[in-house]
Amino acid sequence: MKSCLRVLACMLLAASTASTAADAQKRPPSAPVLLVPERVWTGDTDAAHTGWAVLVRDGVIAAAGPIGQVPAPADARRIDLPGATLVPGLIDLHSHLFLHPYNETLWNDQVLKEPVDYRTLMAAKHARDTLRAGFTTLRDLGTEGAGYADVAVKRAIEDGLIEGPRLFVSTLAIVATASYGPGPRGFRPDLHLPSGAQEVSGTGEVIRAVREQAGHGADWIKVYADYRIGTDGSAQPTFTADELRALVEAAHASGRPVAAHASSDAGMRMAIEAGVDSIEHGTAGTAATFKRMRERGVVYLPTLTAVESYGQYFEKYVPGQSPPTPEMRDAERAFKAALAAGTTIGCGSDVGVFPHGDNYREPVWMVRLGMSAPQALRACTSLAARILRQEARIGRIAPGLRADLAAFEGDPSMRIEDLQHPVLAMKDGTVYREPGEAAPERPVR
Repeated sequence: MKSCLRVLACMLLAASTASTAADAQKRPPSAPVLLVPERVWTGDTDAAHTGWAVLVRDGVIAAAGPIGQVPAPADARRIDLPGATLVPGLIDLHSHLFLHPYNETLWNDQVLKEPVDYRTLMAAKHARDTLRAGFTTLRDLGTEGAGYADVAVKRAIEDGLIEGPRLFVSTLAIVATASYGPGPRGFRPDLHLPSGAQEVSGTGEVIRAVREQAGHGADWIKVYADYRIGTDGSAQPTFTADELRALVEAAHASGRPVAAHASSDAGMRMAIEAGVDSIEHGTAGTAATFKRMRERGVVYLPTLTAVESYGQYFEKYVPGQSPPTPEMRDAERAFKAALAAGTTIGCGSDVGVFPHGDNYREPVWMVRLGMSAPQALRACTSLAARILRQEARIGRIAPGLRADLAAFEGDPSMRIEDLQHPVLAMKDGTVYREPGEAAPERPVR
C-alpha cells in the first residue's frame, strides 16, 4: 500500500508539472543542438577555451572544439550563450532529496510528522530545483526515514515522469542499534519510534541489511561509522571493526561502494581500515588519518556548507559578520589537512540541510579554504564522475560522453562564485533550463 501511495505521489507531481516538462522537452534528445557559449571548460584543463562550440546529437556530445571545426547539421538548433561558460553538468556527491532546511522544520519533525508521500512529492520538487541549478547528477545518501522512496524517485526521473538529475541512491543507510534518531535520547523510553535508518547489531544483521538494501535498488551502501553516542554527546564509533569489515565485504561482493559517515578521528580510522570508499564529514580528522586515506584510496566529502548552515540555524552565525563557530573551525582545519595530505576531495555538500539548488555553495567554500577554482570545478565534474565510477559517461566535455552540460554567466574556472548564475541546464541532450529564464522564487515556509 505504501509503495502504491509513493507511486501515486510521483504521478500527481508529474501531472502538476506536465506543462513545464513539455516545454523543457519540445525538442527530443535526437534533435541536434549546437551550443555556442563565450567559453567552454571541458574538465580536462585549468583554463576555459574561447571561441569553442559543442554539438549534441542523440543525447551524446558529438563534437567539441573551435567553432569553425564543429560543423552543425542543417536541422540543428543553435543556442547562443553570450558571456557564459559551458561546463560539464555539475555533480554533488552528498545530498538528501528527502530533507529540507532545518530552520524550516527540524529533522525530528520531518521524520516523525511529515508523511512519506508528502516527503516524496517534496523530493521530486527538490530534484527539479537541483537540475535547473546546473547539477545534473546526485549521489543521495539516505532517505532519512522515507524508506526506499529514493528508488521510486530515481525511476520516475529515468522514465520521464518528473525532471531531475541522475541519481545514485543509498536507500535507508545502516546504523548501529540505538545510535541514531529519532530517539532514544529525548523521548520516553517506552516509545518505539520509526528510525531514520536501518538499525543492526552483529555481523549477521549487518550483512543482511546490505543485501536487503542492494536488493531494493541501492547503488551505494551508506554506513554511520560513528555518531553522537558518547556520555558527553561526543561522536564515538558505533560499530566494531568486525562489523564494519563484514559490511564492506558484503557491499563490495555485490559491486557496490561504501560511503561512511564519520566525524571523529577514531570512527574515520575504523572505516578506512575496513575498506570503505568514501568518508563523509571528517571534521575531527587528523593529518595522519587523511594521509592514510590517500594511501588507501579513500575519498573525502567535507560537507562544508552543512556545517555553515548548522551555525546559522543553531548558533546565530551570520555569514560575513560573525566569527566562525567551533564546528566551522574544525571543518576548516580538517579540509586544509586533507588538502595538504593530498587526499582526494570531492564535492559533497549535504544539501537538504540547506536549500536544494544552492549546491554551488560547497565549491565556493572549497575555494575559500584553499582550492583553486579549477580544482573545485573538477571536484564537481571529472573527479566526481571518477568517484562514482562513471568517468566513461559523464563529468567532462568530450565526444562520446553523455550530453550533461550546464552554462553559467561569467567564468567559474576563474571565479567560482559564478556558479550561482546558471543560464542553461542540459541532461542527456534535453534542455531543462533555457537562457533567459528567471530563477524560481523559493516558497516561504
